Amino acid sequence: MFRIALANLRHPSTAEESIALAVDAIEEAALQDVGIICFPECFFPGYQVERRVPPIDAQQLADAWSVIADAAAKANTAVILGTERFVDGVLVLTALVIDDRGSIVGFQDKVQLDPSEEATYAPGAGRHVFQAGELTFGVVICHEGWRYPETVRWAAQRGAQVVFHPHFGVAEGDSFRPITYADPQNTFHEKAVLCRAAENTCYFATVNCASAGSPTTSAIAGPDGTLVSYQPYGEAGLLIADIDLTKATGMLASRCKNVS
Repeated sequence: MFRIALANLRHPSTAEESIALAVDAIEEAALQDVGIICFPECFFPGYQVERRVPPIDAQQLADAWSVIADAAAKANTAVILGTERFVDGVLVLTALVIDDRGSIVGFQDKVQLDPSEEATYAPGAGRHVFQAGELTFGVVICHEGWRYPETVRWAAQRGAQVVFHPHFGVAEGDSFRPITYADPQNTFHEKAVLCRAAENTCYFATVNCASAGSPTTSAIAGPDGTLVSYQPYGEAGLLIADIDLTKATGMLASRCKNVS
């Protein structure tokens, strides 16, 4: 068994608040013996497209990552932090992976952008799998996981037992406000979570910020496509689950043949 946590927190209004919320969540995860904690998309400094936050520079990013890395080391807990970074002078959405010693392991950049993001961010390139103790995992960011199943399959085919899915979604207009996970009246997004797990025989762990009327919430789907657990809509807190790594065989992912 391996214990994971999803940081279903309110969206920060400033970069400073983001750091404070993240450090508090990492400390709380440590008290619960969590092996790895994942934050929503661009939790630091905050998602710029739908909720404007002041832009920051590369040094501010590096300084914040250092604070989060120190918190990870003190907590002995690995961290996946949704953030930004500059690659060849352009801004990309990314997930920063920090191990339980506080070392930066690497990044998974967002390769498939939503069209609404293209004025703010550039697409990244390349995919990776990471290790945290006995856990092998991948990361797909928001739009990638909803609409591009091959991004999840890529990680599962390379041994990922869990694919983490940092995303960002808020209520729009008079859209449906769910109270039950994957409600038939809601959008396709939460159904896609169950599909990504079932079609690859892996765990799929999706994490959003907490907000009123949110169309999606943080949840964990098991390798058979069933719902392991989910966070009550709009309720800030950590969603913690013990997952059985032996069930994440990647069997269906490994059987998938490319169609040419």
